Amino acid sequence: MDRRNRFDNHFPKKPDWQGMSLREKADYLWSRLKLRVRFYGRRLLPPVTKERVAEVQLQLRESSTPDFDYFVLVLLSCMIATFGLLIDSAATIIGAMLVAPLMSPILGIGLASIRGDTTLLRDAGTALLRGALLAVALSIVITWFNNLLPFVSVQDLPAEVLSRTRPTPIDLGVALAGGLAATFALVQPNLSAALPGVAIATALMPPLCVIGIGIALGDWEVARGAALLFLTNAVTIAASSTFLFYITGFNLGRRQEGKTIPRSLQISIVLIIILLAPLGWTSYRFVQEASLNREINQVVREEVDQIGAELDSLTWVEDPEEDLLVIEVTLLVTTPMRYANSVEMQDAIARRLQRTVQLRINQVNYAQLDPLVPPTLTPITQIAETSTASPTATATATTTLTPTVTPTATLVPTATYTPTPQTAILEDRSSLALLAYPGGPEIGVLRRNVPFKVLYGREIHEGWLWIEVQDAEGRVGWVPEFMTFTITETPTATPTLTAVPTATP
Repeated sequence: MDRRNRFDNHFPKKPDWQGMSLREKADYLWSRLKLRVRFYGRRLLPPVTKERVAEVQLQLRESSTPDFDYFVLVLLSCMIATFGLLIDSAATIIGAMLVAPLMSPILGIGLASIRGDTTLLRDAGTALLRGALLAVALSIVITWFNNLLPFVSVQDLPAEVLSRTRPTPIDLGVALAGGLAATFALVQPNLSAALPGVAIATALMPPLCVIGIGIALGDWEVARGAALLFLTNAVTIAASSTFLFYITGFNLGRRQEGKTIPRSLQISIVLIIILLAPLGWTSYRFVQEASLNREINQVVREEVDQIGAELDSLTWVEDPEEDLLVIEVTLLVTTPMRYANSVEMQDAIARRLQRTVQLRINQVNYAQLDPLVPPTLTPITQIAETSTASPTATATATTTLTPTVTPTATLVPTATYTPTPQTAILEDRSSLALLAYPGGPEIGVLRRNVPFKVLYGREIHEGWLWIEVQDAEGRVGWVPEFMTFTITETPTATPTLTAVPTATP
């Protein structure tokens, strides 16, 4: 009998389409599709033997029992995963995934659903629930202790924690493929070496630890996202294992029933569809935020380039209550920005983003040196001055005829530039505190339109360039340079007298 004849023997004969109602036609097509899937599925993946079914069921019953060994592995894997999340170490988290025993109870739930084994279902469900609660509680305690003694600062959540707070349909796809791979490796005895890789891919323990970290820090958004990720992984792995157990012939009475999908598998499919709703919404928000982040970065960089500065860092946050976008940037500048420049930049960014924007600018003064390009020497201006001097001679009367040498002073003017302190006034301020040193106590106040001298001291403090000044009352202190405006003065020439001796008879 060829392949086509064997295929036709598994399907009902084609009925009379003229005498069938629409409902009867739909039922016929649905039953034919199910039989076609079953026929070709059994050819690609032959059912396992009864002996292998018994071995797998016994193995999952033993590994899904919440005994002492199970809870020890849960405690150890939770400690490793929590420490790895706090120190942001991916290698440590992978080690925790290999130790975690949570995959076996989930596969046990899938097998119990298809076999109708209530004892296995109760044991596996209890083991999974107790293990999850124990992991969350232990991660809360570890995070609390870390905050008290702090070994690791968690003011900013590590990237490994944040990556497990926004599940997407891609995570569902990973869990679906991981559950199928784990079930297939369990059914086929020669593929058991693939189970560790499946444990790493599905990542059941880290989301539970992230839930505990979020609760300990009072960040319910983090805890909620991690809980959704764990629920997605657990339900999808159980559903995929139920499906593969069904395909490989683990269901009871498969030769007699075989024409309908088991109720447990139908429930699993419905749960997966329900999970797609929050995952799809989370993905939509993630895409929207990524698009806004890319737009903000592009607009801010272009505006910073226009003023000749360099963007060092950029952070932003939305305030939904006031519909406000708060942007904070750190700029590297060679010339300090003035207040008017920051207002112009904020208006330009708000106009391009079509949003209400609050811009905060942290500017850091710097100087760029290139060893391959030597600095350009600035010539000192020599001021020439023309002066006419009349030499004077002194005659001395003597009674002898011996000549006397009388020195004659001749003025030879030489103009030499003598640097003097510059004069400055305040820039856009009515008053400014005069500090004893950068960041020190106040020793006086500079008033607007009252000139003061800029001396030669320069110092960088907290990202600002401070200069040494002397006020009108003679007090010497320090102020930020960008708050002052220098008044240009014409340098003066100081003539130097040089005595040139001349001999006179």
